[in-house]
Amino acid sequence: MRELLASSLKTATFDGKVWNDSGAGPGSTEGQFVDWLTIKEQSRSVAADVKRIRSHPLVPRDIPIYGYLYDVGTGKLVEVPEATVAGKAG
Repeated sequence: MRELLASSLKTATFDGKVWNDSGAGPGSTEGQFVDWLTIKEQSRSVAADVKRIRSHPLVPRDIPIYGYLYDVGTGKLVEVPEATVAGKAG
């Protein structure tokens, strides 16, 4: 994706598996500043974030911390149960 942005998104094509640049055009170097990493196990990542927040010394123990995933298809928040348990007020 970074290389595609550097050449042009106007001439980009998607073959169902990968993006390709099909011609020259005005590109942008801004893609080099974007972290393109993806999260394979989103629920696990949310739970780890909640655990890290819960264990931070500046976060009061008496407030609950929750973790949700946003479902782009439905527009709904989906609770991550492991995160709810980890973020339980103590």
